Amino acid sequence: MVLLSFGLIYLGVAKKFEPLLLVPIGIGILLTNLFSGMGEEGGLFYLLKKQGLETQLFPLLMFLGLGALTDFSALIKRPAMAWLGAAAQVGIFSALIIAVVLGFDLNEAGAIAIIGGADGPTAIYVSTRLADEALWGPVAVSAYSYMALVPIIQPPIMRLLTTSKERATKMEFPMDPVPLSLRLIFPLATVILTAIIAPQAVPLIGMLMFGNLLRESGVTDRLASSAQNELINIVTILLGLTVGGTMTSEAFLDLQTLGIFAIGLFAFSVATAGGVLFGKIMYLASGRTVNPLIGAAGVSAVPMSARVVHSVAQKENPGNYLLMQAIGPNVAGVLGSAIAAGILLRFIQ
Repeated sequence: MVLLSFGLIYLGVAKKFEPLLLVPIGIGILLTNLFSGMGEEGGLFYLLKKQGLETQLFPLLMFLGLGALTDFSALIKRPAMAWLGAAAQVGIFSALIIAVVLGFDLNEAGAIAIIGGADGPTAIYVSTRLADEALWGPVAVSAYSYMALVPIIQPPIMRLLTTSKERATKMEFPMDPVPLSLRLIFPLATVILTAIIAPQAVPLIGMLMFGNLLRESGVTDRLASSAQNELINIVTILLGLTVGGTMTSEAFLDLQTLGIFAIGLFAFSVATAGGVLFGKIMYLASGRTVNPLIGAAGVSAVPMSARVVHSVAQKENPGNYLLMQAIGPNVAGVLGSAIAAGILLRFIQ
């Protein structure tokens, strides 16, 4: 476990793979395995787990901060990109089936399947609602690890499923600003639609959209700034330490944990493939004006997946700029994974 903690810290520091998450998680793993008292009753990690994970406080506050950081303008300008965010959620439901087949009960399978959304806070929110404590750490570390490894996992899948001509497709992006009225209506309408479609997702989507409303309203700049900076930074530290603090050798070093990581990798790969394949459908339906690579950004790893899409497209065509085009599916993936989480909770819990 000490070596695992060093590995996560190395990925964060040397490779710059999600350092804000992997470094605190790595330190949490190191501390809890060097001194078990930190995770026992009365210890720091025990208290953080009770107050932050069991109550779902940390993931909900993370969504508040993420909402304040997120600009949904790209999605509002091209609402059709929401289909790519929805298509990528096929990874979650395919992983659910695989986990059940492999012998996990339905609650455990639901907690494991959400890894396919590549959304750490959502994975923590669902696993703490559905599964025993023993699964919280492996599910969270798996979700964050695959988020960090997006630049390694996604490009081979993207190249396998697309042709050189498709990857070189240039896309226009409307540069006109989104009216303030639409930016204010969007978060409110999204919460209402979520309550109709997947009411169990309202806490996640509600906090996300509350943060976004603080950002867009123009009259709550101090609150938006606090959510974007102090709040999300503090919660990131506490959440990372707490997740790492659950990763004792007794809870982690077994075949079940290896199975969780394997299913998580499968789910994330299927999610990427699902987004790209639906992107190919949009490519044909649009008269070959939509680059199918942007489908890979339908997973919830914001903004890493969008950057990877842009990078792969530029390698095929140096004049191809897809970052803004890929942001639309990327933020749609955040909404998609949260709604998928609500569906799992509604029918499993």
